Amino acid sequence: MPTNLSDPPKNQSDSATPPLLPSAGRKWLALFLSLFVLLFLADAVISLADDSLLLFKQSGALSILRLLVGLVALLVTLVVYVLMALMPAIPKRLFVPLALFAPVSLLWGIYFSIYYYNHTTLISWLTSGLQVILGFGILFKLRGKGKWSWPLVPVIWLDGPGFTWRNLIVFVLANIFGLLPAFAIALFLCAGAAVNHFTGGFMTLHPLDFTVQARTYTRDDGETIQLFPMVHVAESDFYRSVLQTFPTNASILMEGVTDEHNLMTNKISYQRMARSLGLAEQHEKFVPPRRQVVRADIDIDQFSTNTIALLNLVMLVHAQGINATNLPELLQFSPSPDFQNELLDDLLVKRNQHLLKEIKDYLPQTKYIIVPWGVAHMPGISREIQKLGFHLQATHEYTVIRFFHPTMRATPSLKN
Repeated sequence: MPTNLSDPPKNQSDSATPPLLPSAGRKWLALFLSLFVLLFLADAVISLADDSLLLFKQSGALSILRLLVGLVALLVTLVVYVLMALMPAIPKRLFVPLALFAPVSLLWGIYFSIYYYNHTTLISWLTSGLQVILGFGILFKLRGKGKWSWPLVPVIWLDGPGFTWRNLIVFVLANIFGLLPAFAIALFLCAGAAVNHFTGGFMTLHPLDFTVQARTYTRDDGETIQLFPMVHVAESDFYRSVLQTFPTNASILMEGVTDEHNLMTNKISYQRMARSLGLAEQHEKFVPPRRQVVRADIDIDQFSTNTIALLNLVMLVHAQGINATNLPELLQFSPSPDFQNELLDDLLVKRNQHLLKEIKDYLPQTKYIIVPWGVAHMPGISREIQKLGFHLQATHEYTVIRFFHPTMRATPSLKN
C-alpha cells in the first residue's frame, strides 16, 4: 500500500491481470469516495461538537443536524461497502475501517454503557473523538505529502482492476463467515453481560437457554427467606418446577399490582407475547396454594399519573396492535424529562419498599418466607434482606426458556 502520491499501487502487466478500471470510471469513483471521506469527517466533527455541548453545556443544539448528516453518511457508507465487493481498485485497508466504524462503535457504546450507564454522554464523546482521529488519519494517509486538492482521494490510488470474480467471492465469504459471525457473537456477549449485570446475576443468558437463579438466605435465629426470580412468560415446566420446591409451611409473598379504583383502561396481560413465543403466562401456570399466599404488592393508585398513562398506552397497543386509532396516542405521549426516574421509582423502588415492610411484618410469624417476584426486583431485595442479618446459603438454577433443545434441564448448585 502506498504511503504518498509518488508510490501508487502497482499492477502486474502480464496477460493474466484483469483489465484496469477505465480512466473515466476512476475519476467518478475518486469523486464518490472523496464525498464519502468528506461525509465521514463531517459526521465526526458534528458528532464531537454535539457531544461536547451535551457533556459540558447540557445543550442539544446540534442534535438534529447531527442526525441528518449521520443518516446521509450511513447511506453513502452502505454504497461504498457494496462497491468494495465489486471493485478491487478501492484500497480496502483504508476504506474498510471507515465503513465499519459505525457498527464497531455501536458495539463499543453498548458494552461500556452496560457498566457505565451514568456516563453514556462521555462514552459517546470519546467515540466521536476516535471517529475524528480515524477520519483525519485516513485523509492524511491518502494525501501523503502531496498538495491538498479535490478530489480528496487521488485518482492514482484507484489504478486497479474494475471487477473480478475473485474479489467478489472473497469479500462475500469474508463477510458471511467472518464479519457477520463476529458481530453476532459480540452482540450476544453484550446481551449476556447486560442481563447478568442488571439482574445482579439472578438471570443468565446462555447460548442455548435463559436461566434464573433462586437464592436461599438464612439468619442465625433460624429464619429463612428464599428469593425466586420470576418472569411473566416462560415454559410451563419452569413454573411447575418452582412450585414443587415450595415447602408447605412457608409464607409466599406474592407479586401483583392491584387496581382497586379501576385506573387501568386495559388489563395488564402478556397473552399475545406468550402465544407468539409458544410459552405460558405466569398467572395461568404459577398458582401456589391459597393458604400460603400473602398479597405483598401495592395498588396502582400509588403510581404517578405519567406511569399510569404509559401502562394504559402499552396495554392498548398490546391488546390491539399499532393501528390508525392508537397511533396518534403513541405520537402524542410526551412525559416530563425526568420521567425515566419517575417510572423506575414507581415500578421498582416503591414496590420493593412495600415488599420489605411485608417481609419484616411476617418474619415474627413464620420461619420460612418465599418471595417469587420479578427478576428486576431481586438485586434490591437481596441487598436489603442481607442488611437484616441474612446470608446466602444456597442457590438453585432453573431453565426459563430453551432455545434449541427442549429436553435440556438445569442442574442445581449449592453455595455455602
